[in-house]
Amino acid sequence: MKIIETSDLTAPHALRRQVFIEEQGIAEAEEWDDLDGEAIHLLALEGDAPMGTARLFVKGDLGKIGRVCVAMPARGTGLGKLLILEGCERLRAAGCTRVQLGAQVQAMGFYEKLGFVAFGPVYDDAGIPHRDMERVLA
Repeated sequence: MKIIETSDLTAPHALRRQVFIEEQGIAEAEEWDDLDGEAIHLLALEGDAPMGTARLFVKGDLGKIGRVCVAMPARGTGLGKLLILEGCERLRAAGCTRVQLGAQVQAMGFYEKLGFVAFGPVYDDAGIPHRDMERVLA
């Protein structure tokens, strides 16, 4: 498995469509926004097959990770962890000292194991309960 940065959004969009729209039932209007053009897109490949994606934002010393998804065949393999760690490393290299994300409440334990700490209230994002989480980048 390798993780690359890509400006071709065909594979990341296909993965997001599969996971967020088809599997989780998120409305297309809520999944697609105007932020993709500003983001750094990570794409995880097994051979030539896209297996996961995430998008990163740099806002001064704050990094943000979002739209993290893993294709069904790659779930349970540690790919989600690799995407988050790679995202953190790239944000650190871009000068970020901390990183935030909006975690689905059911996935908070996953992020806690990677050093993220929840803050603020639970909120609704596309009909799914979320909570903001942050990790300091050493």
